[in-house]
Amino acid sequence: MDKFDQKIVALLVDNARTPVSQIARAINLSRSATAERISNLEKLGIISGYHASVGLAKQDSPIAAHFELRYNEHNCEAYAAFMRGIPEIKRCQAISGDVDMLLYVEVPSMARLEEIRLQLEQMDKMVMVRTHMVLRDMFRR
Repeated sequence: MDKFDQKIVALLVDNARTPVSQIARAINLSRSATAERISNLEKLGIISGYHASVGLAKQDSPIAAHFELRYNEHNCEAYAAFMRGIPEIKRCQAISGDVDMLLYVEVPSMARLEEIRLQLEQMDKMVMVRTHMVLRDMFRR
């Protein structure tokens, strides 16, 4: 690969939809010479395909979820002290019924939500962690 091929590859990596004529102008070669070079790079396997990179739309608000916790030892204060160390946990409530504690979290990514869930699952005497994703807020007061 010479300097022209390197520049072609760099331009296509930056934007695979760049027209051959635009690449030709950028590297100061004719359109036909540029097209031939691209074809050769494809035949050699240096360019193995053209792909669309698909991502999620820019997220304006954090991912929100609730965790239901059930544990064997009824020491809410000890669990709450641990929860205070996780900044994404916005609310921690001891509740009545089959569930011992309800958490509300706001995280920047699903990966971080999973990390927090794993931390909760590994807590001593934790029996159950159930996740409820917030699809949308209907209203807040």
